[in-house]
Amino acid sequence: MTRRDVYEYALLRVVPRVERGECFNAGVLVYCRAHSFVAARTHLDEAKLRALDPDADVVGVRAALRAVEGVCGGGEGAGQAAGDDAGRRFRWLIAPRSTVVQPGAVHTGLTTDPAGEVERLLDLLVR
Repeated sequence: MTRRDVYEYALLRVVPRVERGECFNAGVLVYCRAHSFVAARTHLDEAKLRALDPDADVVGVRAALRAVEGVCGGGEGAGQAAGDDAGRRFRWLIAPRSTVVQPGAVHTGLTTDPAGEVERLLDLLVR
């Protein structure tokens, strides 16, 4: 039997106008402690963004989503979080914030392949 490990995930939501509270999913964060793994994958649906806010800053939203992916990747792309382990980077990214790109609630699951889980969740919950 293949070993399955616990992982945690949170959706990344785009909230174009925070005061209205309308949002849609634009990415997923996955963390698996057993594998020291953290990753994010994003997909911005510009039509949804423009439907909620015709004047939305598409370039800014894309940059914010790329920044999350960069923090997950570590190294120079992680900025101040570069020296943090995968768990600390995940915890920092899921902290509540009042910005256009916000993390959702954290959920758990079991997986044999954390990297594959990122793609599966992106297809299931975002695209």
